[in-house]
Amino acid sequence: MVGASVASAFYDNTTADVTVGTATTHSLNKNYNISINPMYGWFISDKTVVGGTLNINPTGQTVSYENNGSTYQKDKSNGLNLGAGAFARSYFSNNGNFLPFGQLAFNAGVTQQKTSGFFYGGTAPANYKSTYKGESSSGSFVNASALAGVTRILGENAGLDIYVGYNYSSTKNNYHKTTQYDLGMDGSIDNEIKSESKSKYSSHGILLGVGFQIFLKGK
Repeated sequence: MVGASVASAFYDNTTADVTVGTATTHSLNKNYNISINPMYGWFISDKTVVGGTLNINPTGQTVSYENNGSTYQKDKSNGLNLGAGAFARSYFSNNGNFLPFGQLAFNAGVTQQKTSGFFYGGTAPANYKSTYKGESSSGSFVNASALAGVTRILGENAGLDIYVGYNYSSTKNNYHKTTQYDLGMDGSIDNEIKSESKSKYSSHGILLGVGFQIFLKGK
């Protein structure tokens, strides 16, 4: 069984206006997250497949804030997760055009994140601009999922997967960040701060995805 699935693929564009007194702040949030999983499996029985998968997961987010038509803050991040793992799928039936299945999968790999942004603050003559850039190193992740779905048979050797399931994810990262301050906003850097931080977080989520499989006949 050779194929690929695309799970939790989305693009989001959200705007918001918050008014406090006579001041209105406009925010714009853009983000995307795509998880692509090529897979190759072997039928060890008429209904059970075991095999390996790859995990390709690019992400991105941009958040900006405006006041009176001027952008005073903007934060941007881009990430990429690359990994490999294994899966086991069991079909409850091997006859008909709709084949329900259950699947367990596990994968792990490396992750990289890059961030950048700016902020205008203070009031003249004590106004300033801060800019920052950050990058992660030694990042890693693990994912585990349990799925339930159905394969719609298309022709003799192809099938379309539709599935829903549960996913657990854990990610660790070390961040290196440089922040520069332009006091008085005269174009010169007056102060620079370098910092390092570690992050670790886990998440639980619902997967909704589609996939395409090709069933090759054994020799």
